[in-house]
Amino acid sequence: MANRINQLLSYWSAKRDSQAWVLATIIETDGSSYRKAGAMMMINDLGQYFGLLSGGCLESDIMRQARRCWDNLQNRIVEYDMREEEDLAWQLGIGCGGMVKILLQPVNASNLYLRLDELHNNIAKRKRVEYQQQVDELVPQNSLVPVSSIKATSKVGIKTHGGVNVFSQVLGPAPLIAVFGAGVDAMPVVAIAAELGWDVLLLDPRMGYAKPEHFPKANQIIREPFNYLSNASWLSEIDAALILTHNIKLDATALKLLQVSHAKYIGLLGPIHRTDRVLAHVAMDRDDLCKPLANPVGLRLGGELPESIALSMLSEVHAALEQTDGLSISNVLTPIIQNTQNEN
Repeated sequence: MANRINQLLSYWSAKRDSQAWVLATIIETDGSSYRKAGAMMMINDLGQYFGLLSGGCLESDIMRQARRCWDNLQNRIVEYDMREEEDLAWQLGIGCGGMVKILLQPVNASNLYLRLDELHNNIAKRKRVEYQQQVDELVPQNSLVPVSSIKATSKVGIKTHGGVNVFSQVLGPAPLIAVFGAGVDAMPVVAIAAELGWDVLLLDPRMGYAKPEHFPKANQIIREPFNYLSNASWLSEIDAALILTHNIKLDATALKLLQVSHAKYIGLLGPIHRTDRVLAHVAMDRDDLCKPLANPVGLRLGGELPESIALSMLSEVHAALEQTDGLSISNVLTPIIQNTQNEN
């Protein structure tokens, strides 16, 4: 199921006038919850929903509550609190143990579609905007505010704007990852990245590579030589890049090209001694790199099949983009490994 805002808006946009819609947004949480403040879901009057606000335990009741929005065309705020045994959340069998407050808003022409069409257009152009949702049980009047790079990390939450309480968050496009090299091992990389909701740019100038039928989930395939791409607009848009052409010359050209990109993460497949050859091909050494290079690329997940390697690489990309360390949350791996080693 697609959960990113661009995917939700794509579903909604195609049928915005043929069905009645409600936008459901988590505006506050306390304690444990499946999704955090800012998570969204689109609901229509056919009983369909796109996105998740919980692990599936709240959705049926949220849809029931949404019908009241269609009756009076006004916002509705519902709260599920697993901290209180008398709360409806206990009856629904929710086991997170925290509180979730959700804003439900009808979406129609009379309220300018909550400005979701404008939000969709901005995201499609890979622009970030601050989306402000009116937090009350009146007729909704949402708004958009252009966001500069300085404001792009604005805090998610409720604030006062123009004398009105609004839930504010910065929304933008899905991560854009460039994959250099379109061999067999790139297939699971593209497929998994697309499943995550990322946009994928696939590049390979070689004949017989990057066939569209092998990469149906790639958003764009570029076959031009890498050294012709120094002025490409996507260089200022990509968030991450993986280099896996298995060719010294192509890897070197791609790595040099990416030094002028916006990528926050660059991963290069292969051992360290091979990377020295890659750098030598373009008369560079590691001190010449202006961006951190992940090499060998990926997290230490184990496995040697293409799918395992793809998972390892994309896990590290994911951690880098989310600015986390990629470590075990439970720290259970160490005793498991030690027990396995003792048994052997």
